[in-house]
Amino acid sequence: MQDPTPATRAPSVPPLRDEERQRCEVWTRVMGYHRPVSSFNTGKQGEFAERQHFVEARAQLRD
Repeated sequence: MQDPTPATRAPSVPPLRDEERQRCEVWTRVMGYHRPVSSFNTGKQGEFAERQHFVEARAQLRD
């Protein structure tokens, strides 16, 4: 296989310094609407951090 041409090659991205980074805002669904986690009080932020994610198994139909 041939190397990609310079036009199709992904550009090299230098790593960012901490002061160049932009904060990512995390939103979650609460009571039917979405809210930013940063607006939660200390207790709710703690509850959010303790949440456990799961993958629901596929339902199997019975005959």
